[in-house]
Amino acid sequence: MTSEEVRLNVEKALEEIRPFLVSDGGNISLVSIDDDKSVKVRLEGNCISCSVNQMTLKSGVEMTIKKYAPQIEEVININ
Repeated sequence: MTSEEVRLNVEKALEEIRPFLVSDGGNISLVSIDDDKSVKVRLEGNCISCSVNQMTLKSGVEMTIKKYAPQIEEVININ
């Protein structure tokens, strides 16, 4: 899979999870993809101060990204 395909698949994953975040007053944006292995995202809105944002990041965002781009090893929140 090319770097561009990885980026497109990560974007697809974020589009899948975004409605759930938006419904709670939050959002997410892609910051970068490093070496096609590590994804950096920025949680926005209510997601920044949410007490379960790390659970959302690992159980929701990371799982969804890995479904679309299995070579991704980690997802990191940059705030």
